[in-house]
Amino acid sequence: MNMGRRMAAEALGTFWLVFGGCGSAVLAAAFPDVGIGLLGVSLAFGLTVLTMAYAIGHISGCHLNPAVTVGLYAGGRFPAREILPYVGAQVAGAIFAALVLLAVASGKAGFDIATSGLAQNGFGEGSPGGYSLSAGLIIEVVLTAGFLVVILGSTDSRAPAGFAPIAIGLALTLIHLISIPVTNTSVNPARSTGPALFVGGLALQQLWLFWVAPLVGGVVGGGLYRALFADDEVRPDIAGHEPATPG
Repeated sequence: MNMGRRMAAEALGTFWLVFGGCGSAVLAAAFPDVGIGLLGVSLAFGLTVLTMAYAIGHISGCHLNPAVTVGLYAGGRFPAREILPYVGAQVAGAIFAALVLLAVASGKAGFDIATSGLAQNGFGEGSPGGYSLSAGLIIEVVLTAGFLVVILGSTDSRAPAGFAPIAIGLALTLIHLISIPVTNTSVNPARSTGPALFVGGLALQQLWLFWVAPLVGGVVGGGLYRALFADDEVRPDIAGHEPATPG
């Protein structure tokens, strides 16, 4: 598959992730009668990844996340030369998703982005539960590392075939259930960047953490799986996409 099509798939998939996941928090969670709360938002993020893994996994590998792309490189599953194109496509998709979400949310009378936000990430004053910078750093690194272990393990050819998207979607659901109160859950720099650019202020000031921590976690998780569990054969990445030889 040529790089242009793979980048288009990554941009589309990341759009779906951010619009679906953040949209459930911004649009649906504001109405208690529709039953969307912590569990609903967590499931929304998990389901967006699960559906896109089946839809575009055979095209791009369905990374949808710079931390996953970098983590797959650390795990020996992705070539270094393709990291920047993938990350660029992911960030572009996330920004466009946040723009569309803002356009929809602004259609409700009384919507104020300064108070309602776009499901942006934060710590301290920006944390839903008032958690500190150190708490946010720890949880984002640990959960991203765990996410990469799930991704690499479930897509290993020794694992049961065809179930990787389900395992990955459920893992992302669990991650959100754990960390929404702490940072509103990033584990994905692209997902954090889109909303922060439009919300501005504190969200933009704190954005650095949601690049640093997930990328560190991705490298830790990828490197850990490669060191402990990988063998010498080339393995596919998400949804069975066979990567080029890392280099």
